[in-house]
Amino acid sequence: MTEPTHAAEATRMYLEVRESSTAIARQLEANRAAIGELASSLRRERPRFVATGARGSSDNAATFAKYLFETRLRVTTASAAPSVQSIYAARPELDGALFLAISQSGRSPDLVAQASAARRSGARVVAMVNVVDSPLAAAADVVVPLHAGPELSVAATKSYLCSLSALLHLAAEWGEDARLRDALAQVPEALEKGWSADWSALVDGLADARNLFVVGRGFGLTAAQEVALKFKETCGLHAEAFSAAEVQHGPMTLVEHGFPVLFFAQHDDSFDGTLAVAERFRERGARVWVAAPGGAADLPFAATADPACAPLLAVHRCYGAINALALRRGRDPDAPPHLRKVTETR
Repeated sequence: MTEPTHAAEATRMYLEVRESSTAIARQLEANRAAIGELASSLRRERPRFVATGARGSSDNAATFAKYLFETRLRVTTASAAPSVQSIYAARPELDGALFLAISQSGRSPDLVAQASAARRSGARVVAMVNVVDSPLAAAADVVVPLHAGPELSVAATKSYLCSLSALLHLAAEWGEDARLRDALAQVPEALEKGWSADWSALVDGLADARNLFVVGRGFGLTAAQEVALKFKETCGLHAEAFSAAEVQHGPMTLVEHGFPVLFFAQHDDSFDGTLAVAERFRERGARVWVAAPGGAADLPFAATADPACAPLLAVHRCYGAINALALRRGRDPDAPPHLRKVTETR
């Protein structure tokens, strides 16, 4: 059975996911000068470390920033909890750090307060934000627009993908990494090519599921986190994300025959280990799908010249399957119950 077409293609979520390739191409061109200037300044005055501030899908993008900056730039990168300032009123020690705030709306009060506190403490604050006249942008030293365009569906999709591309753009220029720069330039075309890959097996297999593990390692962990969030938001499916290293501990004891597990893998040093964990789950009787670049995977997505770009391509294709699954389960992916587009956490 294939994924539904007409109803699925009418949702805002679907339309916004399909706009992602155009948005990323627009972003790469529009941000060329600003990213180049920021990268040059970071090479001149290398930050002691990077702290990230984000919520929801943007926080999943921050996970990606950690692996990207630590592996490609050798800069320690850690997530900073907004509640440290907004609830506990603690003063951070961020002198000489880069504070990177990631947000679609730029209107969450706790994130704005966190960025303002970081700036007062001596950090350089960079906001990657879709709404450039937002309070978060006003609190930053440097604004990197996401250029995702209007995003009306409650489920953040193209803004998340644009966050990954902005992070890749910054890393490529900061590290003067020609390979990553060239791979990123090919992403918009690869997104279009990979959209036709058949993921109907996942839609069929999860139509009646109640629980799901989503597993990745390294760069793939951000894909696992983001996809698990979207399964919960749009499909009403209890999905939990794990590192392939951590899932073999306590979580594995929950897996019985037929338990669904979705793996994300990319062609880097984590690839063989991730596939080995997937095989262990199969041996326990789990229903396993592996999403990986190329045509041989259970769930293929477009290949890329640099594995750091793989999560962007994988999540893009998975969004389409999630949209179809939501409708299959009788849900509106654009308007999940009890959720709003902007969560004003304090």
